[in-house]
Parts: sequence; C-alpha cells; structure tokens
Amino acid sequence: MTRSSVQGEDTQEGATDASERAQAVRGDGDNGVGDTEGSTESTAEDSTEDSEGRPEGAAEGPRPRRRRRVLRWTAVVLAVVLAGTAGAGYLYYEHLNDNIRQDALNLGDSKVAAPTPNAAGQTPLNILVIGSDARDSEENQQLGGARETFGSTPLADVQMLVHLSADRSNMSVVSMPRDTLLEIPKCTDPDDGEVYPASEGRVMTNQSLGHGGPGCTVATWQELTGIHIDHFVMVDFAGVVSMADAVGGVPVCVDANIHSRDSGGHGSGLKLAKGTHPVKGEQALQWLRTRYGFEDGSDLARAKAQHMYLNSMVRVLRENATLSSPNKLRRLAEEATEALTVDPGLDSVKKLYDLSNELRRVKPERITMTTMPNRYVGARVEPTEDAEQLFRLVREDIALDGRDAKKKPDAEPELPADPAAPDDEIAVQVRNGTRTDELGTAPGRANTVTGLLVERGFAKAVADPSVLPSEDRTVIRYPSADLEGDARRVAKSLGIPASSVKRSTDVSGVTLVVGADWREGTAYKAPESDDRTPESAEALNGADDSACMHVNPAFTWS
Repeated sequence: MTRSSVQGEDTQEGATDASERAQAVRGDGDNGVGDTEGSTESTAEDSTEDSEGRPEGAAEGPRPRRRRRVLRWTAVVLAVVLAGTAGAGYLYYEHLNDNIRQDALNLGDSKVAAPTPNAAGQTPLNILVIGSDARDSEENQQLGGARETFGSTPLADVQMLVHLSADRSNMSVVSMPRDTLLEIPKCTDPDDGEVYPASEGRVMTNQSLGHGGPGCTVATWQELTGIHIDHFVMVDFAGVVSMADAVGGVPVCVDANIHSRDSGGHGSGLKLAKGTHPVKGEQALQWLRTRYGFEDGSDLARAKAQHMYLNSMVRVLRENATLSSPNKLRRLAEEATEALTVDPGLDSVKKLYDLSNELRRVKPERITMTTMPNRYVGARVEPTEDAEQLFRLVREDIALDGRDAKKKPDAEPELPADPAAPDDEIAVQVRNGTRTDELGTAPGRANTVTGLLVERGFAKAVADPSVLPSEDRTVIRYPSADLEGDARRVAKSLGIPASSVKRSTDVSGVTLVVGADWREGTAYKAPESDDRTPESAEALNGADDSACMHVNPAFTWS
C-alpha cells in the first residue's frame, strides 16, 4: 500500500501534538508480525490467554460492526492530516465524513460529573484512546493478524487516557496495562438493548471492549478513576503504518541489537541494530507491538516503548514534516478516516480538526506520559495506592510535570455573584460517600453531618440514604450559578474549603457528599494535598529525546 512520506509545516504542528496526545499506539501482543524483512507468520501467542489475555475458548466474534478494525492511533494525529483536505471540495469532505465510524460514548449506568470550569470558563478535555486486537481485514491480517482469531471478540489491548488541561497549557497521558485486573461494570448496547452483566469479580481490563463496544471501556475507566471522559477514539493497524509513513519515519533508540523473536516463533519480528534509527511502515508497527526483547518482556515495557515512540513522533512533526502533495494527502485522508471509530462528538472531519487545534497548543515539554502505577498479582497487575494519586491529579487538572503554579494556602476562589440565602432557607441534601476500595461505607455519616447543619441553623438540611456514592474527599456540589452562594455558605459553616465546592449538572440542588476523608467525628479537617506525580508512574517528558529502550540480552544478536 502506498503511504505518504512528507507532512505540511502548518499541518505538522497540529499533528504533532495531536499524534502524541492520543498516542493510541498499540499494545496488541507482539504476535504474528513478521520481522523487518517482511515475515507475517502467525504464532501461538496470538491465541493463548497468557499472551493475549483472551480467555481460552472465547471465540465467537461480535456482530460485523463490532469486528471493524480498531487500533492504536489517535484521531488527534489523524485529524491534522485531514485538515489538509479542507480545500478538496464539499463532496469529498462529505465522503471522508462518511468513512468515519461512530459508536456510543458510555454504555454504563453510572455517570461521573464533568469538571467545574475554571475562572475563565475553561474545562479540561479527556480522551480515551483504545487499541483493539481485532484483525478482520486482509490488510490487517497481512500486518500481523492471526488466522485462527479472525472474527473473534476484540480485546482493548491499548488503553490510554489523554488529558488536556483547562487552560490548554499542558497535557497528561495515562496508560493502563491491558492485563490490569478490575471490575467491568454492567453495560448495555444501545443498538439492540443487549445487557452485558457486570463482571463476577475482577477480570482483565482488555475484556471490556467485548461487553458491547468501546463505550463499555469508557464506562470501566470512569468507574475505576472517577475521571469524566469526553471522547474516545480507536484506530487500526493500517492507521499506525500510514502515520509513520506520513512523517517519513520516527526515530527510536535501543541500547543493544534486538530481534524480537524467540525459539518458539513468538515476538513482533522487530530487528534493529544498537543506536537510533527511523522506523516506518510495518517496522513502526513492530516497534509499537514489541514485548519480547524489551526489558522484562512485560506489557509495562511495551508501554514505555510506545511512549518513547510518540514523543519522537511529536518532535518529528514539529521540526521536519512537510506534506505538500495533494494526492498523498488524499490517500492518507482516505486511510485515516476509514481506520477511525469515534464517539458522536467526534464524528466529522471538522470536529477532529477542531480537536487537533486544541491539542496543538501544548508544547512537547509540557506533555507528560505515564503508566498507571501497578503491582503484580500472579501474572497480572492491579492498581496501587499511587494509581489513585495519579487519577486524583488528573481529576483536579494538576499538571503531571510539576510546573503548575501553586496557590497560596489562604487563597480563595472569587466570591459568587449571587449571595447566599439565609441559612434556614438553604436546602441541603447530605449523602454518605465514605466507601473506599478497602473500606465499606462508614455508617450514619449522612445523618451525623445533617445534624451538625441543623444545629448551625440550616433547618432544611436532610440526609439522603438512597444514594451512596464514593468520594475520596468531602465535596459540595450545586447545579447553577444562583446556588453557588448557598453552597459556599454551607461549606464555610462546616470548615470545608471553597475549593471543594463544585458546580455540577448531576445534582438538582446543593448536595454535600461526606467523603472518605471524614469517616468519623464532627470537625472536618481537609487533608493536605500532595500534588507530586508518583515515581511509580514512570513519567516521561515529551521533549526528552535521550530515552533508549533497554534490550533483554536473550533477544540480542551480533
């Protein structure tokens, strides 16, 4: 297949940020991809649970629409490329729009409140990038699909959350290993009403895609992290290849000669000499899929290699890319849009282009890529306490590079325009949100705090026993600007900081949720915040061009 090898200066900058952000690279097991000379043999690794995470015996494929190619790149990168076709004419524009597939954003029952706008009215943007192991096209088979898994239920083998800060000054990326053990919530397919029950106990996160589609992967992330997700994107093998070709190759580095192929034939086939080399086409895909040969041969090592690749891609796009050939642009636009599956909020070239303009505003040095902190549980992994710290930083829109200016301890948000009503006229619902992953709900907390409010003159305060949310920190939410003053007044009466008062459309009135930080007692003491990114997240800065993958000695050659 023909690919473009150059990229436009203007387009380039967008693609750069775009590409990286979404970094939807691939986590598809290093199976079956041929070596750099072009082998495309399939291997046993393609069909076993140990290698791919697919439960043995799980075969039946989804309906045809579910079998569509969905893999590792980001609509963000592709959007920039599509921008170059803006003058190609309305009909061609509509044709490209028709190429883009869409699916529901969230198939779960629970919702996560959207973040409160900052003083300038800006809100963060969260995009979940999903890479699937679906291999149901001839092209994708040639790029590494195993024949025996053709048409089987796809797995979400790459999951990366791209967080764009409210002020668009920085970007954070959080990868979740595909073999992370967690609970998948109940999901309902909106097309046919089929209900996929919640998982019985913890299962691998990559199975979420088979529970009705990408919207269930979104629901799973929101359930685990408490982060509101605005969009998702999925792209296939061919999309990865075309992107690498479009920029003329992406420089990558290994600290020794590597050949990702063991005696049993497992591995991506990647073969590189020690040092830095530009990779494109199938070789780029091999890099993104390599597990055997990098460090300890785990999914965690693969994620690190993917981060390095994306950082390099961004730098190449900013510094060198030129895409001036209309024919190459059209071919790339065709391939890109045909590879995409998105939520309805990103279902047109214009929407993707607008998104790319948002992402391009972040410079590489303000991009931070991380892996969800985890620990091994047998051959799988589970989130650690540090993972919750990382999720909190994203929820609170705190930059992972540590460069956010710190507010003074006594700094308070601006006073609301609408003053508070008299205390005895303020209606307040109090909910018990003290449940955590380790501890059950602390009994009676909603009633206790309601009693405190009544004693302090809030006669209309009532406990709501019907809702038992889970909140790490005590929070007060209000639905509209005219109730902000009331919410702030309630907070002040209990010693809750104004920063914990949030606007949310998920409540109908002033609602106080007693969090896990107030499980006992009648005096609230706000916990001190540690806004440092955990070392276990293995943060990588987008401007770091010195990173080099460590090669496992068992996979080197001379």
